[in-house]
Amino acid sequence: MNITRENIDALNAVVKIEIVKEDYNDKVEKILVDYRKTANIPGFRKGQVPMGMVKKQYGQSVLADEVNKLLQGALSNYLTEEKLDVLGQPLPKQQDEINWDADSFSFEFELGLSPKFDVELKSKKAITHYNIIADDKMIDEQIERIQKQYGKVTPQEDVTKDSEITGTFKNEEKEIDNTVTITLDQFKGKATEKLFIGAKVGDVITLKTKGLYADDHELMNALKIEHDDAHGLDIEVSFTITGINSREAADLDQELFDKLFGKDGVKSVSELKGKIKEDAEKQFVQQSDQKLLNDITEYLVDNTKFDLPEAFLTKWMQVAGEKQLNEAAAKEEYNKSEKSLRYQLIEGKLMQDNDLKVDFEDVKTNAKGMIKMQMAQFGQLNPSEKELDDIAARVLGNQDEVRRISEQVVSQKLLDLYKEKANIKTKEMSYEAFVKEVYGDK
Repeated sequence: MNITRENIDALNAVVKIEIVKEDYNDKVEKILVDYRKTANIPGFRKGQVPMGMVKKQYGQSVLADEVNKLLQGALSNYLTEEKLDVLGQPLPKQQDEINWDADSFSFEFELGLSPKFDVELKSKKAITHYNIIADDKMIDEQIERIQKQYGKVTPQEDVTKDSEITGTFKNEEKEIDNTVTITLDQFKGKATEKLFIGAKVGDVITLKTKGLYADDHELMNALKIEHDDAHGLDIEVSFTITGINSREAADLDQELFDKLFGKDGVKSVSELKGKIKEDAEKQFVQQSDQKLLNDITEYLVDNTKFDLPEAFLTKWMQVAGEKQLNEAAAKEEYNKSEKSLRYQLIEGKLMQDNDLKVDFEDVKTNAKGMIKMQMAQFGQLNPSEKELDDIAARVLGNQDEVRRISEQVVSQKLLDLYKEKANIKTKEMSYEAFVKEVYGDK
């Protein structure tokens, strides 16, 4: 067997593999001898079929199978030994019909090679890492929601300004049918409030969706529709009232504190505010870190310049999926996935250059941490290590879960690297200001 490589350019190569009779003959002959022992051909006793007939009937398929096995093994070993970092999979070059009566065979494979590049984490302009705080306004609003949630509910005959109103939004054309509980201060305009004041159970109120709420997210939740459907929606919906209640706010006393945090977990309003602030800001850290990860990812993709073997990858995408694509569809698929592919290469380069590895213990530790948090939500605050290990073993028996958690571990390791080495500035602000700055008014 002889293997040679021709480098077309820095990103493309062709590997040629020549297989001669000595490479496959002994194996093919042994298989055919075994076939002869078991062949069941009319007119001959088992084991007595002439070898010529066996070769005629099975020889070409056995030869083709063995040559293919040799090819795949040789190509895989060659890529490993030569330390070739390829993109996609090698593609066999088209050739004329193979003459299986010949003693030697030659095959060529196209390779797409990974580009050589460096990654610069230090951007000229600092990337913002938000330190999101729970300000007094947010804490007071949360306390008010808690007091309402645990307050005393009293049925009312008709709607007043402070009523809680249960009812169903409907629109047959858009297949909207969603039951919600609302308060009048959720609506954007005073005109809507006036339509409800004095209404009774069973009344049907017609509303226009345009301008009904301050933003699309509130409309989306109220009507239970997709975000894209909510954007710019301008239709009429009916709201049938099924319940009207007033809610008296609960007192901020020890009974309420114990309901929220367990016996003597919180003993004063100041401690309550501190606990709400602490819990909220823990959640904000995740949002802030995700925003930083997204921003640095975008910076790296936009500013790490390298070429890709586009023609090869487009050709590979034609045959890589379950369904073969034509050239135009493969080109479209390449354009959609190019940015993701670039980041995968950048991510791999950063992991290699900074000796970042993900082993099974990392994945297991991460899984146990998530399990512990989930158990805490259901009141199981002190699970044993055996419990955590047993549940983690079941979770990690699913390869999709292993892959998902591994990706989370990689993201965390990269985030830690970015915080250490990237050009980052910290900006402190309230959650309300963060949402406005990052997402605008959408």
